[in-house]
Amino acid sequence: MKSSKIIFWIIAIIVAGLVVYISLDSLSQPGIERFEGKYKELSSYRNENNTGPVVRVYAVSALDTSMDWMQEYGDAMPHTKYGRTVVFFFTKEVNQEISLSPTDPYFIQSLQTSVIATYQKSPMGDVSFTDGYAK
Repeated sequence: MKSSKIIFWIIAIIVAGLVVYISLDSLSQPGIERFEGKYKELSSYRNENNTGPVVRVYAVSALDTSMDWMQEYGDAMPHTKYGRTVVFFFTKEVNQEISLSPTDPYFIQSLQTSVIATYQKSPMGDVSFTDGYAK
């Protein structure tokens, strides 16, 4: 009888430890706040389609032009399976709201020269990160 109580408490302590570990690990993941001061979202577009491919287009003013940070920012943006996510990084001089559309060209042609980089995630999850406006 005594050995079954000991086994019960050992298992209970192990389970409680795992719950605490998983909770702490889940809640301590870095979020989008790590990009504050580096980027300013100018506009975003998401189509109304909830049953088929979801298209997300973001226009972001890059205050920090580090390519690694831009790639990391694109990776942090939401993506839906079989959907497409496109993030355009503009120079910091572009600070007005941009009217976005779901198809190419995504915005007015005169702004294409102000694009520093383009991040694209395809429907199958393939990532493309290119300098300038990707055609």
